[in-house]
Amino acid sequence: MSTDDDRSESLRMIRDSAAGLAPRTGDLRRIRALRFNEPGFDREVWRQMCEMGWPGLLVSEAHGGSGLGVREFCALTEELGASLVPEPLIPAALAAMLLPEDHLGAVLNGERIVLPAWQETPHSIEPVGATVLAGGRLNGRKMFVAMAAGADAFLVTLPDGLALVERDAPGVHVVSTPAQDGGNFATVTFDGAPAEFVAGDACEALEIAALATSAYLLGAMDRVFGITLEYLRTREQFGRKIGSFQALQHRSADLKIQLSLTRAVVDAAARTMDESTDVRERRAAVSRAKARASDAASAMTRGCIQLHGGIGYTDAADPGLFLRKMMVLAPMFGSAAWHRARFQAMAPDLDDE
Repeated sequence: MSTDDDRSESLRMIRDSAAGLAPRTGDLRRIRALRFNEPGFDREVWRQMCEMGWPGLLVSEAHGGSGLGVREFCALTEELGASLVPEPLIPAALAAMLLPEDHLGAVLNGERIVLPAWQETPHSIEPVGATVLAGGRLNGRKMFVAMAAGADAFLVTLPDGLALVERDAPGVHVVSTPAQDGGNFATVTFDGAPAEFVAGDACEALEIAALATSAYLLGAMDRVFGITLEYLRTREQFGRKIGSFQALQHRSADLKIQLSLTRAVVDAAARTMDESTDVRERRAAVSRAKARASDAASAMTRGCIQLHGGIGYTDAADPGLFLRKMMVLAPMFGSAAWHRARFQAMAPDLDDE
């Protein structure tokens, strides 16, 4: 087979593997049951994900991973987004890309969950801040640590590297807050906590995580749009299927355009990340995709709720789950406004759609 054929087969296999744990046609009862209950996800499902090699998808084969590309990872996160999977694959995979080999085994086999703690200001993707490691002791604070209630340890960004610190270490204080989608965020304060220095830079891993989040939003958009089209085909009003109403057809067409544009931009960005070595081009592609996915997911989820009518606003209706997930993920790894500004700075001669 040609290289393109090999890549297509690899992407197909990734999507097929996701279908076993997160089928696009599956119901969302598991997602509802996990909401607002710490840690917000199922450790047994997480272990199954690890058995399938998902957290190590981007880790080199020499270090026990699969050594696949960004396109494969985005194909996987798109499938997980279609089922609103709450397990923290994207942040955990981010950490796995940065951990030293002697810490990877327990992470890749599901025994431990190490999550990144990198954000000190909202909206940005840049891992800057004042958290420092001196004399083996970590001091500082990180905000918006996603699904921190389920972490065994944190990989913390520093001005000159990273620090690995146990969640239950003395001097680590975790204050967890429920998120809109039923998960959790935490502010984690380090007050002289014992930590291990890890050489490395999180910038590249954060770019991949931002793009993977865009793909997750794309999957969520695709699924909620399908749910809504099915509703329009079956719901009757005034003796007619409401999908036959021209106004609703026009609105559906607008949403379909949003979905198609987002897919094109995310796919192009994933290809750029795999093929380009130009840092500016790569970051511009990520920002273009993240801004597009965040805005389009907002338009899609809100539009689908409106197409459902009054029932769409109830918690019992599935579109509401997708809206809440969008509200959490749209600003994660950089808001749409932040990414638009960076895209303009990185590619001033290009116009976003």
